[in-house]
Amino acid sequence: MVRASEQEQETYRSRLFNFKWRNNENNNTGKHAKSLSVETGLDEAATGSHEVEPLTIIHPNKSPPFPRSAADEAALAAAQARENQLLADMEQMKERFSKLLLGEDNSGGGKGVSSALALSNAITNLAASVFGEQRRLEPMPAERRARWRKEIDWLLSVTDYVVEFAPSQQKNKDGTNMEIMTTRQRTDLHMNIPALKKLDAMLIDCLENFKDQSEFSYVSKDSPDSDNKRNDDKWWIPTVKVPPDGLSEGSRRFLQYQKDCVNQVLKAAMAINAQVLFEMEIPESYIDSLPKNGRASLGDQMYKNITVDFFDPDQFLSSMDMSSEHKIVDLKNRIEASIVIWKRKMVYKDSKSSAPWASGVSLEKREVFEERAETILLILKHRYPGISQSALDISKIQFNMDIGQAVLESYSRILESLAYTVLSRIDDVLEADRAETKREPEDLVNTETLVGSMTLSDFMGWDFDQGNADLESKKDMPDDQLVKEKLSVVTTKKTSYLETLGGVKSPTARH
Repeated sequence: MVRASEQEQETYRSRLFNFKWRNNENNNTGKHAKSLSVETGLDEAATGSHEVEPLTIIHPNKSPPFPRSAADEAALAAAQARENQLLADMEQMKERFSKLLLGEDNSGGGKGVSSALALSNAITNLAASVFGEQRRLEPMPAERRARWRKEIDWLLSVTDYVVEFAPSQQKNKDGTNMEIMTTRQRTDLHMNIPALKKLDAMLIDCLENFKDQSEFSYVSKDSPDSDNKRNDDKWWIPTVKVPPDGLSEGSRRFLQYQKDCVNQVLKAAMAINAQVLFEMEIPESYIDSLPKNGRASLGDQMYKNITVDFFDPDQFLSSMDMSSEHKIVDLKNRIEASIVIWKRKMVYKDSKSSAPWASGVSLEKREVFEERAETILLILKHRYPGISQSALDISKIQFNMDIGQAVLESYSRILESLAYTVLSRIDDVLEADRAETKREPEDLVNTETLVGSMTLSDFMGWDFDQGNADLESKKDMPDDQLVKEKLSVVTTKKTSYLETLGGVKSPTARH
């Protein structure tokens, strides 16, 4: 009897702790949970039944023992979506940087461009795909804005690793100080990258400011309300439609304020871009293509007009044929080539063995000629801002090997282009308002008219109203000496002509 009772208790104990493991399929956490199915068998023990019943199996699709709330489900779905987005972004970033490493040559044959040029092209192509459809004064779509911010940050992250050595102090355990060399971001990148990011944000915020405007609208070219007299060079731009009585005074002031803000962004972007291009090395291939002297580059008549005793830049430009963009670019290329030739001659003046650069012109005269050519180049850049890049600028960008300079040049160039686009759209609205109201307000001055009417004094920032004494002292001074005196302030610095940039348009054909 005792043995039978012990055997019955043993059977009860084995049935009580009978269990089964179940795998909880949860892909978010990657962990496996174990569920325990216990058969107590209390009823069977009470009735004295010794039959073993089958185990209870919990189906994985059934509801869990502890169901999650709707908020937990939403948070879990959001976390999973973020994780999937991060994985997709990581794969996209790997693909993007692999192309940069291959120099845009996916075949791997070593025929790709340099890393600097590949990075410059990547920034340019990204801006073209994001801002290429910005034809109206309206906020950018959230998706495009997020894509721009994400991908430009990827490309700019390269500059975090362009460093230079700087001395620093390290304190040892014994309390003594030791001077060591540490790395830091290169100075030009440390100063200009944050500035360009700020300009970038200002331009996007300017477009955001037109979110709630309702006084003007856009109509397509095929619409009956479209202006059929629109210039052919802007056929792809939607036509602006304003109320019959024109814009309100508040809207005009708002547009003018936005125009002034974008104009400041444009000037800053132009200054940084020109500064970077100035600091880039001139490729040897460009130097080898130059003629032996400035006369051969400019031509006899142009060289005579520059080397006269009394030089007038406006008179020089009025004698040139600038009826087409091609002729303006050709003039710009000739002047830049002559500047490079004269600078090299001044450098190699003391070298008697450099026969190709030998000349009978004195060093002082050659310096005056070079300053006059720079003055003409400055006026051309202000008076005709829409022309393409010169051969020298294209050659510098193509053969540049400095990644930091490539990023600064391309980033500032696309911001310059975007600023000019926004300015053009604002001018379209103001022009439509003037055409509708038949008025030309004094506070809304057309930029091209202003630039075209500026004189040399306006370009160089000369103020002849400061005092009669200063006027009298310079009244009898020859023109070329006056130009040299004024240019000596700016030509000794790398920024040269950039400090006096006015409200001008940015080149479009080069972007």
